[in-house]
Amino acid sequence: MDTRSLQETALRYFLEVVKHGSINRASAQLNVAPSAISRQISRLEEELGARLFERRAKGMVPSGAGELLATHVRRERLEAQRLMEEIAALEARQIGRVRLASVEGMAIDFLPHLVRLFLADHPGVNVDLNSCAVEEVTRLVSEGEVDIGFTNNHRPRREVRVEARAAAPIHALVAHDHPLAGRERLALSDIVAYPLALPHGHTSVRQLFDLACARQGVLLEPVFTSNYLNALIHFALDGGGIALCAELTVRHRTDAERYRVIPIDETELGARFIEILTLAGRTLPAGVAAFVELARSSFSVAAPRAG
Repeated sequence: MDTRSLQETALRYFLEVVKHGSINRASAQLNVAPSAISRQISRLEEELGARLFERRAKGMVPSGAGELLATHVRRERLEAQRLMEEIAALEARQIGRVRLASVEGMAIDFLPHLVRLFLADHPGVNVDLNSCAVEEVTRLVSEGEVDIGFTNNHRPRREVRVEARAAAPIHALVAHDHPLAGRERLALSDIVAYPLALPHGHTSVRQLFDLACARQGVLLEPVFTSNYLNALIHFALDGGGIALCAELTVRHRTDAERYRVIPIDETELGARFIEILTLAGRTLPAGVAAFVELARSSFSVAAPRAG
């Protein structure tokens, strides 16, 4: 196959169908007739000598060849972007952008702290942060829509590289004047007597906590649940009860005197990891690589406080 025949328009249409899983949805997004998109995809399939999609009841899913092509095209586009940024840096314009996606726990205080440190050394770079669920973080990285993903316990994918991984056990967060604030460590049985604030069931914190309770035969019913972690944290800070989170989530808060973060001695609550993800096979632009290195070094600097 002559790679020069893979026209930009056809590849752009192809990626939109991969993203939306439907020619009609891609058509609406691109404002292009479905027949034109279909023709371009057929042309690509003819030139490649392979089917790029499998037609299923829920829509169009990339075939093995389609996945390879999508990964290749995304990587090539990111490489072109990196080249332009490096040329601009040589010309002393120092333009650039670092695109981040993160689960909420790391987006509250940890990443804003890193962004501040990073921008102090890279004043010509802009940073964009998208807070989303674990699966969405992985998807955004694998599709080249962000440069770096921050997540926990993600499902491995061949198109995603794990740049760093660190343990992120679940801790109890209480106000400084809570009856448990002076304790160095807790057991689940210590928590029973106090109001508890928990995230919804789709989160790793809630799933691991429920597993620990089931193993211990302990029934702990939360008085407050939310899909917004910051609401749970502020509930605890205001003296409402106990919230659960990783130490990293609150490590860089400026009101440290208001709370205590206490380890919980349960095996399940220690089976949690945070990870830095990038697109596999991609040469990272200088700014992106610098942010990865800053984040990696911060993973090893823990400051747990138990009172």
